[in-house]
Amino acid sequence: MDTSSLRASALGHLDALIGFDTTSRDSNLALIGYVEAFLAEHEVASRRVTNAEGSKANLYATVGPAVAGGVVLSGHTDVVPVDGQAWSSDPFTLTQRGERLYGRGTCDMKGFLALALAMVPACAKGQLARPLHLAFSYDEEVGCLGAPSMIRELVTELPSPLAVIVGEPTNMEVVSGHKGISTWRVTVTGHEAHSSLTHLGVSANMVAVGLMARLRDLAAVLAEHGEAASLYHPPHATLTIGLIQGGTAVNILARECSFVFDLRTPPGQDPDAIISPFLAACAEEDAALKRQFPDAGVHVQRRSATPSFAPEIDGAAELLARRLAGDNGPARAAAYAAEAGQFQGAGFSTIICGPGSIEQAHQADEYMEIAQFERGAAFMVRLLDALT
Repeated sequence: MDTSSLRASALGHLDALIGFDTTSRDSNLALIGYVEAFLAEHEVASRRVTNAEGSKANLYATVGPAVAGGVVLSGHTDVVPVDGQAWSSDPFTLTQRGERLYGRGTCDMKGFLALALAMVPACAKGQLARPLHLAFSYDEEVGCLGAPSMIRELVTELPSPLAVIVGEPTNMEVVSGHKGISTWRVTVTGHEAHSSLTHLGVSANMVAVGLMARLRDLAAVLAEHGEAASLYHPPHATLTIGLIQGGTAVNILARECSFVFDLRTPPGQDPDAIISPFLAACAEEDAALKRQFPDAGVHVQRRSATPSFAPEIDGAAELLARRLAGDNGPARAAAYAAEAGQFQGAGFSTIICGPGSIEQAHQADEYMEIAQFERGAAFMVRLLDALT
């Protein structure tokens, strides 16, 4: 298969994939069904790994011989919302304008999925010496929640692969590290009363402000302990509060206030150790509130825990990806978190490399440069040669 024919096939898949609204809050099963049907056309068996409700699914498949030394192409099927964004065209219709392909997920990361699917017909002809494995996940955008259940099966079901390539948008440059991300939701329950009678109740908002101030101070401390030679930017752990909700009226002591924060840590830093003093403060505040009003308190819930991804010096995945991408550049780390750390934590040699730029992701008029799509197609053709 040459680059132009693979690119043409991938463009057809991309058109179909963009047409599925797989925003993380919704199901991805229609897209999974499309992939299953395509694989079945080429006599490739696949397996779903669903969530508890059965409303979403990971999907993995092996094309070629069931032997060790294959390559896993991994990507997530979900996309972020388009709510409130001013798009110039339908976000769920692939649209070409000039040298760009527009649509939600074009670069993050259905473009990579389309290129991976375009590999299947050639790989299914029985000429491979080593297999191609596909691993498509759900709920990456809301905390890398879907992939772990699939990865556990890959560990036990697949002959040991040589490499995992996670196709997040990197402009087809090899990225060998990212920070981990852990997120927590803190819910403060107060005791309602008229706002003029503060002695008769407790405002959840006022308690929450004090707890958030602790996180602000912790973020400042983390910023003072960066490493100048770090691959990561910024070169230190970061902590931000992304969501705050609280209160019902200006003249009512707030019954409830909740906030969500994320902590992003470079490899080698333990998020649980960093956040433990804050969790202890929450426990103390919870006990103090309950002494005043038994129905009041502070509840902390861990939402997600995506591990960091550390460079693997001369790792099999990096050596392979650099050869296929023609990349002789310096070591790189991504600012975002991805599923690469989860694959690495399961013992797979892993790298991130995919078409498109993260700068175009998550915004109105998300796009991929056609030149990037072509570079991705050339990468896949070289991979096909490597597996044959």
